[in-house]
Amino acid sequence: MDAVGSQPALLTRLLEAAELRSRVISANIANQNTPGYLRRVVRFEDLLSRQMSEGRREEDVLESVQPTVELDELSPRRPDGNNVSLEAELNSMRENRLMYETYAAILSAHFQLMQTAVTEGR
Repeated sequence: MDAVGSQPALLTRLLEAAELRSRVISANIANQNTPGYLRRVVRFEDLLSRQMSEGRREEDVLESVQPTVELDELSPRRPDGNNVSLEAELNSMRENRLMYETYAAILSAHFQLMQTAVTEGR
């Protein structure tokens, strides 16, 4: 059994997915006026949740599930074929930043708790 459990591994993967999502959102914003550009989205949390709800072990799920970048075919397109909405991207960026900060805070608290346990509170 892992001494620190799988929580740090899960949080690390979530941080990596949030970092990728940040880069993808930035690319969407940069291409908001490019004719024919379709916005990209990162899927990870929903894939992870689906796999875990099927009863698979967390360690196995963390090894097999990877963040994926997919084209958003559902958002309405403008006449030039582009479907990037600046307002939607900025909202996604804000949400992603909050998720990243939350994951980082939980991971930091986990390691502070481990450090306290190792040093016996000294």
